[in-house]
Amino acid sequence: MTGEKLSAVELELAKAMVAALNLDLAAEEIDPEMALYGSEGLGLDSIDMLEMALVVSRNYGFQLRSDSADNVEIFRSLRSLSRYVEANRTK
Repeated sequence: MTGEKLSAVELELAKAMVAALNLDLAAEEIDPEMALYGSEGLGLDSIDMLEMALVVSRNYGFQLRSDSADNVEIFRSLRSLSRYVEANRTK
């Protein structure tokens, strides 16, 4: 659990992540710097990442490409994902 307050976009993304991936925690409990992928942090897998890419596309109006070399950094944490969304969103 985090003591750090989430930004509006971080909270929005965390809520979408919890709903889309059926996570067993509240969006507010996600540490914005916690690893999203792999055995550390939230432990999401590649299918979860694809689902989140679809959520981002639907909610923010831009595509995340599965072959992008930037994906490791984009999906490093909730904070890095929210920064990317804020910089690239069209809606």
